Amino acid sequence: MAHLSLAAHPQYIRGASLQSRLLGLGLRHTVRPALGLWARLPFDVFPPNAIEHAAKLLPVHEGTMWRTVDLASSTSEWLQAKGVSDITGGNDRAILYFHGGAFLTCGLNTHRRLVSRISYAADQPVLNVGYRQMPYEPITESVADGVDGFRWLVEQGYRAEDITIAGDSAGGYLAFSVARAVNDTGWGRPAGVVAISPFLDFDPAGKKAHRNANRCQTFPMHAVAKLTDVSLRLDNRRGIAGRRVDPVNMPLADMPPAMIHVGSREVLMADAELMANRLVSAGVPCDLQVWEKQVHVFHAAASWVPEARLAIDEIGSFVRGLVGQQVAAATPAPETPRSRTAQAAVR
Repeated sequence: MAHLSLAAHPQYIRGASLQSRLLGLGLRHTVRPALGLWARLPFDVFPPNAIEHAAKLLPVHEGTMWRTVDLASSTSEWLQAKGVSDITGGNDRAILYFHGGAFLTCGLNTHRRLVSRISYAADQPVLNVGYRQMPYEPITESVADGVDGFRWLVEQGYRAEDITIAGDSAGGYLAFSVARAVNDTGWGRPAGVVAISPFLDFDPAGKKAHRNANRCQTFPMHAVAKLTDVSLRLDNRRGIAGRRVDPVNMPLADMPPAMIHVGSREVLMADAELMANRLVSAGVPCDLQVWEKQVHVFHAAASWVPEARLAIDEIGSFVRGLVGQQVAAATPAPETPRSRTAQAAVR
C-alpha cells in the first residue's frame, strides 16, 4: 500500500517556513537517531521521564491559570488561558486533553504550553490529564484515566455533548479510545475529537508499506515496531492480551465529528489516512488536514513556527464550530464531507 485511496478527501495545507525546516532538520539529527538506537537495543531501557521534569521551566501562554485536579488514579490539571471562563463564569463547554509521548514519556509539564494555546484558540477551559503510562501500566489503564477525566468534567456540570476530546500522538489514540468508551457507558456522545499527529494503530504493517515509512523526521520505522512490541508484552504480563482494540478497528458509526492534523512526511500519515477513511465510510464527518513538510506535533513549536500557530487556530475554529452539531453529526455525512474549516483551507 503505497498510499491509501481516501473517502475523506484530505486538505493539503501548503507552506514550510524556514523555522519549520530548521525544526525538522534538528529532529532528524537528534531525536530520530536517539530513538533508532533505543529501538535496536536487545533489552528494554526506560529512563526516568527527565524531559517532564525539565519542562517545569517552560513558560506558558501569557495569563494562563491552572490548578491540580486529583482523579482516582492520576493527577491532572484544570487549565484556563487568558480570558477563558469556566462553567462558573457561564462557559458551558470544555476540552479534555491527552498529551503525547509514545505512552512512555512527557506529561503535564511538557504539554502545558501547547494546551494553553489550544485553550485560548478554542476559548474553552481544558482538563489536561496526567494519565498512567507504560512501562508501569498498560494502555488500558491510560484509557481508564481518560474516562475518569471525562467523568470529572460531567461532575462539574459539563454535558457530554459540550466536551471535546483532544490529544496529540499517543494522546490521539486516547482521544478516540475515550470517546468510544464514553459512548459505550451511555453518558452521551462528546462534541468532537481532535487528534494531532495521532498514533492509532499498533499493527505496524500499514506504516511499513506507506510511502512515508522512511521519510519521517522524528520516528524511524523500527522504533514504531519496538513500541508495538513493548505494549504487547506489557499486555501479556497483565493478562489482558487481545482485549485492547485500536481506534482504527473500533465501531465508528456513532462517533462524533473529528479533525485530524498530520505532517505530510510523518510515518503516522498511514494511521491518519486510515482513520479518516474509516470514519467517513461510517458516516462520520472528518476533517483530515495534511500540513506540508511539518514534523510530528509541530503545534508544540507555536512560539516560533508560524504554521504551528495557524494549525492551532484551525483547531480552535473547529472546536468552536461544534456548537449545535450533535444533530448534524447523527445524520449520515455526504459523499465528500468538508467542514467550514477545511473549505477555508482550500480557498
